Amino acid sequence: MTDNVVPLFKDPTTGTSTMPGDTPETLAAAAPDAVRPVRRWKRTVRGLRAAVTSERTRTAARLVARHGLYVLGGTRITAKRAWDGRTGSRYERMIRAAEAAGNFEEAKEWEDRLTRFRAARHHRRMDLLKAPQDAVKSVAYGSGLTIGGLLLLGIVLAIANKDASWILAPVNALIGAIAAIVQIGTVVWGPAVTIGPWLALLALWQVGRQRQTAPRWALPAQQRDDAGAPITPSIVVTALRDLGIAPLRGAIKEMGDAGAAMLGPIRIAGCGVEVDVTLPSGVSTAEVQGRRRKLAENLARHEHEVFITLPTAARTVRLWIADSGALDEPIGPSPLVTDETMTANYRTGKAPWGQDLRGDGALMSLYQRMLLITGLSNQGKTAALRALALWLALDKTVEFRIADLKGVGDWDMFDGLATTLVQGPTDDHVIQATEMLEAGVAEMERRIQAPPGSTFPPLVLVVDEAQVAFMCPAVGADKRPYGGSKATSRYFMAARKIHNQGRAVDVLLWEGTQDPTDQNLPKLVREGAHTRVSLALGTESQARMALGDKAVDGGAAPHLLRQGLDKGTVVVASDGITIPAAQASITVRTHYIDTDTAAVIANRAKALRSGVVTAHTVPDAEEHDPLADILTVLGTEARVLTQEVLKRLAALNGKAYGRWSFIDLKRVLDGTGAEPYKSDGRMVIGRDRLARVLANRPDDDSASAAE
Repeated sequence: MTDNVVPLFKDPTTGTSTMPGDTPETLAAAAPDAVRPVRRWKRTVRGLRAAVTSERTRTAARLVARHGLYVLGGTRITAKRAWDGRTGSRYERMIRAAEAAGNFEEAKEWEDRLTRFRAARHHRRMDLLKAPQDAVKSVAYGSGLTIGGLLLLGIVLAIANKDASWILAPVNALIGAIAAIVQIGTVVWGPAVTIGPWLALLALWQVGRQRQTAPRWALPAQQRDDAGAPITPSIVVTALRDLGIAPLRGAIKEMGDAGAAMLGPIRIAGCGVEVDVTLPSGVSTAEVQGRRRKLAENLARHEHEVFITLPTAARTVRLWIADSGALDEPIGPSPLVTDETMTANYRTGKAPWGQDLRGDGALMSLYQRMLLITGLSNQGKTAALRALALWLALDKTVEFRIADLKGVGDWDMFDGLATTLVQGPTDDHVIQATEMLEAGVAEMERRIQAPPGSTFPPLVLVVDEAQVAFMCPAVGADKRPYGGSKATSRYFMAARKIHNQGRAVDVLLWEGTQDPTDQNLPKLVREGAHTRVSLALGTESQARMALGDKAVDGGAAPHLLRQGLDKGTVVVASDGITIPAAQASITVRTHYIDTDTAAVIANRAKALRSGVVTAHTVPDAEEHDPLADILTVLGTEARVLTQEVLKRLAALNGKAYGRWSFIDLKRVLDGTGAEPYKSDGRMVIGRDRLARVLANRPDDDSASAAE
């Protein structure tokens, strides 16, 4: 019997039991009368909940709330305007704002205006007291003159027509016109009374809509989620008020609606706007700078889209606020790419490096300026440094000696353009880079000891990934380390010597380095650079190492740039670029020149030169063959001026030939058959003669000729 029992299922809510296979319809029909209302109530609640929480309902609610609040806001704004026009509240508000800002001269000026406004209002009210009797007199005089004029006109018409009935014709015409106007008014009055309030309501709605009086939650989804709302004075004041600075909030509250008195004009500045904010007494600029992220969020912007700098005026911060997403858009190509006829001038020219945040071209002067550029890995450091070198290479008088201690081909295009090109990350490459700098020191000392008035072509020594040199553990035969930051370090001391005296004789050092620390970028070296540039960094302490305390205290913030997203964006502290007054730095978005395009530009620079032979290693000063080296620097030219040969020899091996004069050159060539001779009145050396000498020289002569 137990096998035929069908289990029952009990409803915990109603206490009823159900059989398997029962449907809601069968259950409803079989349910007791006391249970049915409960179920209907639950279904009603579920339906109401679904209706209330549906997106359509919420959209409709936002629509009604938005347009209703437009009307309320427009009414409030119109009433306030009317009140301000009839009373002195505007002047009193401006007086409070000026006092809160500590500008008592401006407060006195507004007080004088208020006094004049009250005097004028008093005169108007006194005139209104006399207005009724003046109006009665005016009506009487006007009526008499009008009737008299019409009767006179009627008499003239009666005489002309010889009919006395014309005397009252003008008066009758006037009466008819008045009757027609009354009739038209009677017809129009009804619709006007009906439509007028709606027109007034529409006008109030339009005022509220223009001023966006509806809250953000009532806006459509597209506008509600849009972070790029236009910057207005009220938005800026509200953002400052909500920074969490108590004295600032209190001062703005005291100012009332005139908090915008703190603001200068909002100016279009490139891909954003710029505004100066005069802070109230008791609020420091450092407090505002320290809340950059919160200010940006209050302005509906990301942190990297708001920059805070300090202009010349006291107690003033300058806000640059980017259009939402504008900084993520690439800038145009470099003029080096678009203008194939461009040349450079080391002394007077400026490199077209990129654009500042205002969208203006950022031009960099490189004349007699040591340069340091640093940043995290893979942020565009080499590309930014190389772009400057490519522009300067278009001045054929400039000589480059380059050491790339990364060695992945970023500087390959300078093969045949630079006189020395070291590429690689090993200790041997660091040793070669160090010897390149030491040869530069020797050239610098030779120039310093030259007779007064001597001029020299610019020599630019470039070391990319310089942190590899500073961290190199190699030690020379003289027990002196190549790396490090002590007085015994060969690389460190060579860099310091060039920083100390190289500028005066146009021997310059450019360094690029990653992730600066006191170990891989010593303090004395980084402070020796005239132009200091930083890409994105990790911490504020690194930013201070890269740019210096003055720049960071003045608002420079490379540590707030976004790693991976702000590639090529640099913060520059230098007198070689135009920086707004009272600022210590400027942010530049550099033009990106890829490796293939850089090779094309380098080929244009090579075409301006002739006979440049690139040494891929730095020769040992103690092992050299003067005759072979002279033939090397002659290149493919038939003859070369002796002065040019001396310059090329110094570039090839500064240790061996850096101090050579014409006498040394003549001494080596005398008796060989390849002596210098005159051509067009100038001393030259012939390539064919020297080649014959070397071809006919015994094999052991090269060793005996070395000096």
